[in-house]
Order: sequence, then structure tokens, then C-alpha cells
Amino acid sequence: MDQLTGTGMTGRAEPEEDPSKGNVLVLIRHGESEWNRLNRFTGWKDVGLSEEGITEAHRAGAMLKGEGRKFDCAFTSTLKRAHNTLDVILDELGQPKLPTVKAAALNERDYGELVGINKDEARKRYGAEQVHIWQRSYDIAPPGGESLKDTASRVVPFFEKWIVPDLQAGKNVIVVAHGNSLRSLIMQLDRLTPDDVMQVEIATGVPLIYRLNADGSVAEKRDLAA
Repeated sequence: MDQLTGTGMTGRAEPEEDPSKGNVLVLIRHGESEWNRLNRFTGWKDVGLSEEGITEAHRAGAMLKGEGRKFDCAFTSTLKRAHNTLDVILDELGQPKLPTVKAAALNERDYGELVGINKDEARKRYGAEQVHIWQRSYDIAPPGGESLKDTASRVVPFFEKWIVPDLQAGKNVIVVAHGNSLRSLIMQLDRLTPDDVMQVEIATGVPLIYRLNADGSVAEKRDLAA
């Protein structure tokens, strides 16, 4: 794997999409981690996948394989729960040697002082409303951590510099990252407002398939678990 460091970075039915054609972007949140299982704020803590998370990764790979998906390149974060999920998916697809970039710009948001705290305990300590604001708002960060806006300030430039050119070249691209790094990217792709993005929930291990137009706008979006 190549590695980048730093965070700068009615009527008539429509014809079915041909999986062999490019301009397809697949986004996947990593499988359940050990700290997801324990309901802890994880952030930049580098924890591994739970047994369920490994199962979710295999399931995601199987869903993509069932669609006949093949990829030209992959992007993931530097945190093992993400790139281990990608490894399992690529094994399922028979593409274990796919060119892959690992970038810190795609890491989960930093939860600062909340890292390691059980979410129910955090609600008791700070109040459920305040914790909800820290988790779901766009521009309010937890103490010592990042807001979604801060996360987007590294994810979106990385996407535009490194991933968009591959999509414009007609390549199929898979990105395996984290709930908030993907929320910030989905906000960009779907042209969501800060209020809209508060409602976005991304399940672990579920492929989201985007087919993009030449200008980068979204032609089609599908959730394979739907």
C-alpha cells in the first residue's frame, strides 16, 4: 500500500447500470470495532475490528462481488479498523493487490476529551443534549477535538486532489473510512446543508454506491443494504 501522511489532505424503467463501467465511487464505513461494540467514543484511537466487524467486512465484500464489482484503486485511512476492513473486502473480490492509498486525511474525527468514554457515561457527565450536539452538529467540537467542519476541511481537499482525478479518468474507486470522515464527504457529494447532515447516519460495513456525472454531480446513489 502507498501511504500518505498528514491531514491536509414513471413510466419507462431505467436501464440497469453496467458494473464494468467507470465513474463509480463506493463508500464504506469500516466494520464494527471493539470500541463500537463497547459503545465508546473512538476517534483517533487505533482499535481493531470486533468479530462482528470482520463478519460485516466479509458481507460487504460479498455484496459487491454479487454485483460484479471490480475496482481500479482504493483509498482508506491510516487506522487499522478501516484498512483491515478494506483488506477483507478486497480478498472477497479477489483483488488483494489492488493499488491502495492510506491517508490520515481520511481518519475519523478527533473526539478529544471524549475518547475512550462510554457514550452513556458521557451523557450522564455532560448531559444528553450536549453530547448530541457534539456528535451530530456541523461546527461544534467536543473539548479538545474536531467538529465535522474541521474533519471536512481535510477530507474534502484530499478527495478533490486524489480521488476526483481517478473518477474523471473513468476508474472505479472504493473508499473505506469512518463515520464522520464519510459524513463530511457525503455532505459534499449530496450538497447537504449543515442541518441536513445532522440527520445522516452511516451503518458499519454497508456499501454506498455513487455513480457520478462528468461534472462530479451525483447521477445515482444506492445503499446496498436497502
